[in-house]
Amino acid sequence: MAREQHSGSGGGELGRFLKARRARVTPADVGLPAGPGLRRTPGLRREELATLAGVSIDYYTRMERGRETNPSPSVVDALATALLLEEPERRHLRDLAACAARGAAPFRTAEEPATSVDPGMELLLESLRPNPAHVVSRTMDVLAANPGGLRLMAGLADWPQGQRNIVRYVFLYPTARVLFEDWEIQIRGCVARLRTLAGVEPDAPDLTGLVDELLAKSPDFARLWEDYDVTGHSSGRKTFHHPDAGTFTLGYHSLQLDGGSGQRLVAYHAGPGTPEYDVMVRLDRGQDLDLDLDREPAETEAAGRAPRRH
Repeated sequence: MAREQHSGSGGGELGRFLKARRARVTPADVGLPAGPGLRRTPGLRREELATLAGVSIDYYTRMERGRETNPSPSVVDALATALLLEEPERRHLRDLAACAARGAAPFRTAEEPATSVDPGMELLLESLRPNPAHVVSRTMDVLAANPGGLRLMAGLADWPQGQRNIVRYVFLYPTARVLFEDWEIQIRGCVARLRTLAGVEPDAPDLTGLVDELLAKSPDFARLWEDYDVTGHSSGRKTFHHPDAGTFTLGYHSLQLDGGSGQRLVAYHAGPGTPEYDVMVRLDRGQDLDLDLDREPAETEAAGRAPRRH
């Protein structure tokens, strides 16, 4: 998969997103007749979308082909409306248009992405026990976790600390396909987060390195990367089929942290007195679990140990 998918041409990224979204909208979705004969491609034709958005077919074609890189905000909003975009997708389209106008130069994050967490966040992770919790970077590197937060992702501790990344884990670690009951939903959410970041910083080294790796190693990632989906989930419930703790369902919340680094706190929860709460306690303490968080060096994690930086 070519690197041009996420670097070099902001106009190209804008055009590819528009084309992907155009393919998802049928004439019936926007009140147009299907017309006679079979369509050669799915979704709306270029001329149909141009008419709905109130722009010329020539202008829209230049946008989709990456040759028109400075559309006005009104044109961007008109295209978003014509394509029936939801709010996260509208924001992404605006980001892509702004990025195209700036020649794909980064314009939102002023600092290098943080690779560690504030000491206060370490204390917060400790205070959340027995709730599994971890902090991830903007590209979902695991920067810190409490014991349950790492044990919940079965096998993640087997990887060197610098390789512990949630996106890499769900696509490349075989256990992940079994661990998550709704694995397809999980991987789509991970790709959506990376796609969202690509809309504002397409050439960020932490993003391009991870995307290039996964494009080369995972056909599933390559398939979803082409979907240009940017709609993720910040809360809900996940059912796990854990090799050591059994099957259980936990609620979760993913919270954006202040500071502009893109870090997120992900915490799982269950009601006290429930079987799921008991599972959280067991994961936190390592009880009845054949797990070892300290593979480097090989020591057994003692219950009650403060979360480590990753």
